[in-house]
Amino acid sequence: MAAGQPGAADDGDDRGGLRAALSGLTTRGRSFLAAGVAAAICAYVLGQGDLLRVGLLLAVLPLVSVTVLHRTRYRVAGSRRLSPSRVTAGSEARVHLRMDNVSRVPTGLLMLQDRVPYVLGPRPRFVLDRVEAGGIREVSYKVRSDLRGRYPLGPLQLRLSDPFGMCELTRSFSAYDTLIVIPRTEPLPTLRLAGEASGYGDGRQRSLALAGEDDVIPRGYRHGDDLRRVHWRSTARYGELMVRREEQPQRARCTVLLDTRRSGYRGAGPDSAFEWAVSGAASALVHMLERGFAVRLLTDTGDSVPGEGPDGFAGSTQESADSAGLMLDTLAVIGQSDGEGLSPAYDVLRGGNEGLLIAFFGDIDEKQAAVAARMRQRSGAAVAFVLDSADWGHGGDGPGSTDADERLRPLREAGWIAVPVPPRTDLARLWQQAGQLRADTQSAGSGGTTGFSGGWS
Repeated sequence: MAAGQPGAADDGDDRGGLRAALSGLTTRGRSFLAAGVAAAICAYVLGQGDLLRVGLLLAVLPLVSVTVLHRTRYRVAGSRRLSPSRVTAGSEARVHLRMDNVSRVPTGLLMLQDRVPYVLGPRPRFVLDRVEAGGIREVSYKVRSDLRGRYPLGPLQLRLSDPFGMCELTRSFSAYDTLIVIPRTEPLPTLRLAGEASGYGDGRQRSLALAGEDDVIPRGYRHGDDLRRVHWRSTARYGELMVRREEQPQRARCTVLLDTRRSGYRGAGPDSAFEWAVSGAASALVHMLERGFAVRLLTDTGDSVPGEGPDGFAGSTQESADSAGLMLDTLAVIGQSDGEGLSPAYDVLRGGNEGLLIAFFGDIDEKQAAVAARMRQRSGAAVAFVLDSADWGHGGDGPGSTDADERLRPLREAGWIAVPVPPRTDLARLWQQAGQLRADTQSAGSGGTTGFSGGWS
């Protein structure tokens, strides 16, 4: 019973046969069967033929009900549809169930039950009185979770009952669906920098032909191409009309780094420091994709999403919504790692110029701060949001482990725009604060060391 597709109840093969069907006898059915057997024994002992007929009737009625129900239990089909199939934590999704009676006879009383994880709410149950031949019944229920993740829905269970209430059989549909609960995201303010071309670095152009005629990368002629761009040497080589490629704007890059080290966070639950960092990373990558940047999600373990293509970024050929969905699905199930350092992430970053780097760090000591400082050397600009587990452990009421400025000084000396994250603070406010820190740094005459050479929005 896949989402939106019809399915039939599982026939459960016939290994149990009627023995399994007999286990579905209700109290009424068992009482009739016992009374019939007792009446038959008494009739045999007393020699009463009329009593024997009554006993046989009482005993046969539940057995006939079991046989009929056993034969007709596969005649109901169902489908499930999620609306929507991906929701933000704390939001509701509606599950639509549809039951089709595909047999030529009406059904008796049906009880419909769907299996859902406990975090989504109570298990939904529905009673369908009678479904005529070829009839359709539709019901729906809501699910909601404050915890991100992937939650299976189903399989759907159907309890069939005969008209006399002698037997009830429970059968399960074969398939299930998945509800994806992604982290909460919040809109971020747009910060415009002088000379910035949003999503395209400084507006520089790069040509695919770098060293003259021999290095031209041609493509096939398309209707409407300027004939002055025809590359005759390639045309002669390939036997078809080839043209020079146009110069293409350089797409600015942004890497969102999420620190998932278990040692960097305390606590658990929707309001924990780690969940704030996951939500912050989701908000940042969605915002940068909307601004036209090529974005990559990177963790401290060195894993990156998307991982396709030569550079691992969500390139310009992908729709922003598709790229965001891929990374948000990853964040929906991401957990804390057992890693002790940020070196695997640095090994990925040192491969080239990463453009803008936005990091969400847990607790970092001097050693990890040194690794983060080296990351800054490989990026055009770097912004760090640092969470102190001591502050979050006290719910913001404690004094914290150290002064925020002292903790962030190594990062700022390395050129990071480092912002401390107090408990229960909106990322939008910190985002604006990071822009103000950058402006203050420039006005203080720090020059290009901490400037956002790649721009950010």
